[in-house]
Amino acid sequence: MADELRARIRSGALRPGERMPTQAQLAQEFGVERGAVRQALRILQSEQLLTNVSKGSPATVAPDPAGALTGPEAPPLPTTVALAPRIAAAFAAEHVEIDAVCLTSISLTLAIGEPLRQIHAGRLKPAKVDVRVLLPSRDIDLAFPVPVEGRGDDWVHERWLSMRNAQGQVLRHNLLALRSTHGIDVHVTFRALPFTPPVKLYLLNGTEALFAYYTLTRREAEIDHEHLEMYDAQGTQSMLFSFRQGPGLRDTTFVEQSHLWFNALWETISSELVLTS
Repeated sequence: MADELRARIRSGALRPGERMPTQAQLAQEFGVERGAVRQALRILQSEQLLTNVSKGSPATVAPDPAGALTGPEAPPLPTTVALAPRIAAAFAAEHVEIDAVCLTSISLTLAIGEPLRQIHAGRLKPAKVDVRVLLPSRDIDLAFPVPVEGRGDDWVHERWLSMRNAQGQVLRHNLLALRSTHGIDVHVTFRALPFTPPVKLYLLNGTEALFAYYTLTRREAEIDHEHLEMYDAQGTQSMLFSFRQGPGLRDTTFVEQSHLWFNALWETISSELVLTS
């Protein structure tokens, strides 16, 4: 939705200073919930294409959208805001290719939900979907999440492992279901890394790279009614930077090098990953 509205603003179909359709009208047009509409409008506001985005009156096209920051030049956004619309845009291709390096795949699983809804609604129909995901191995000592003082290592590791497996299973199940429901050729493969990735990376259709740092914080968790302090990263809130192939040499090179890096890990030191306890 953000991509479509951005294109309308850039083409002049929505003019500077013009009021946008209401959120109810946009929800009806795109066949989505109001929450998805607000998310798309917030993305365009962050790119300085819209003003007055709120739950009340309709938003307004910025006075000078030509000078706004869009696409890869837009400011970074939290993963929960930025990833879903980019994944949905990737699913508009005939052959969808998604590679990911992450800690648990929770952000990817959540983001995949939007294109799946559009496929089930008949608005998207790729012919083929290939997804490859690199996750930390269950057999390593994780750099994070870990207890601050070393107590509760087993509990923290098992909690992470359970989340890694559950999210991966949901992701795989939801995608493979497209074979029987829509006749889409789907392949989902996981491999295990011998280290904890300090960053997350999503590569979309060979043309776009989305990159974020895992920033560690100290937080509390409860084990058997006792509080445990641990170092952990909230990956869903990591700020996602976008790089896209195009006329810009820096972004194009980053995308190309990211693919080389991912493929090198996939083909060398990664190993088979089984999503079970």
